[in-house]
Amino acid sequence: MRGDPDPGDSSVERLTPRVRRLILLRHGQTVYNATQRMQGQLDTDLSDLGVEQARIAGESMATRSPLVILASDLRRAHETATAVGTVTGQDVTTDQRLRETHLGDWQGMTHADVDAAMPGARRHWRDDATWSPPGGESRVDVAARMVPVVAELVAGLDDWGNGNDPDAPVVLVAHGGCIAALTASLLGLPVANWPILGGLANTAWVQLSGHSTTDTDPPVWRLDVWNASAESAVQ
Repeated sequence: MRGDPDPGDSSVERLTPRVRRLILLRHGQTVYNATQRMQGQLDTDLSDLGVEQARIAGESMATRSPLVILASDLRRAHETATAVGTVTGQDVTTDQRLRETHLGDWQGMTHADVDAAMPGARRHWRDDATWSPPGGESRVDVAARMVPVVAELVAGLDDWGNGNDPDAPVVLVAHGGCIAALTASLLGLPVANWPILGGLANTAWVQLSGHSTTDTDPPVWRLDVWNASAESAVQ
């Protein structure tokens, strides 16, 4: 699914007393992305294209009037989040729990390198959320460190899904693999089904809505948008 969420859904969704919008934005392109090299938690910079993608994503996110912007502390995510904050006039907070999956021995290797060293391993990793690269994390591990970030935001942001602009989203700027893991976990998908969520393009985003029947009930998360993007302008 691509394109902006339908703003007309608000009246229907107000059948739920409180709805919290959560946008998960992937960082802009890096040279590692462009050359099919495994980054994991290596701290890489945006490419020139990635900088432009981040600028365009920032303009698109600004139309949503984010409540807060929180980012992975890895430079590629923080630089993308800063591009959003520059347009909205907001500061960016970082949290290392939003880092990409640690890929262990695979970090810095090309896809071809990994395939030559461990034939079939990348496919197994893609299809099994409990499997981790040598010395690295599984997607289940990643979700376990990321879900508490969202829970803390729910507990700490009184205006999220409330107040003068209840549709104002929280924007988390992170990485493709960890966004997929967080999304699957928040939706309560069986772990065996986590691989049904496909990849995200650079500066593509996911929107989730957390529905609560009272202010004290934990939200039930629903998927609104997957792989939406404003980056087509710089293709």
